[in-house]
Amino acid sequence: QVQLVESGGGSVQTGGSLRLSCAASGFTFTAYGMGWFRQAPGKEREFVAGISRSGGSTLYADSVKGRFFISRDNTKNTVTLQMNSLKPEATAVYYCAASRWTATTRQSDYKYWGQGTQVTVSS
Repeated sequence: QVQLVESGGGSVQTGGSLRLSCAASGFTFTAYGMGWFRQAPGKEREFVAGISRSGGSTLYADSVKGRFFISRDNTKNTVTLQMNSLKPEATAVYYCAASRWTATTRQSDYKYWGQGTQVTVSS
């Protein structure tokens, strides 16, 4: 049974940091690129960050470059999103997802999805 379980969400003030984690099970983790997406209230889900199977390549949305950092631990089947200098517009539900290919920005490339974790940034 495939599972992606996100954790680490919560409430933080503008300028603060949060660290999201995603624990994967039920599939060959090293065969999948991993990504983080987010959906703000009333908006479509959007790409945030992605990482290749080995972790050697990363992708970021322009809006988070230099502030968010994605990493993975293939020994623990986990992927992490470190979010720094948070802004109110980062308020959203954050989803972890697994891509059958390398990490991409396209949602259609991602086969497995977690249930999401809420991040709220107050001004």
